[in-house]
Amino acid sequence: QVQLVESGGGLVQAGGSLRLSCAASGRTISRNTMGWFRQAPGKEREFVAAITWSSSETLYADSVKGRFAISRDNAKNTLYLQMNSLSPEDTALYFCAAAGLSPWVAYSDRTRYAYWGQGTQVTVSS
Repeated sequence: QVQLVESGGGLVQAGGSLRLSCAASGRTISRNTMGWFRQAPGKEREFVAAITWSSSETLYADSVKGRFAISRDNAKNTLYLQMNSLSPEDTALYFCAAAGLSPWVAYSDRTRYAYWGQGTQVTVSS
């Protein structure tokens, strides 16, 4: 079993940046595809970004492409999400997740992810 804990969320002005972290414990995530998802009030949880175990492949939602960057440090058992040029539309609870399937594929489908953190709130003011 793996436990995931997100951090780094907060309140930022439009155009600002934040870096989210996701620390894993219980076992290594170095062989898992990892992903970030977000959920705004009244909306479904949506895919943000994913990265394969070796960082050889990344995948982004169109809405964040060019602004967000996903990365990982397997030695630290940690996943990151660098978010730049933030807009109020990015306001949401952000979750990290570990996939339970092939680590060679970056999945956007949330049903492919077996382990989830509790989320960290990101609020972008206009």
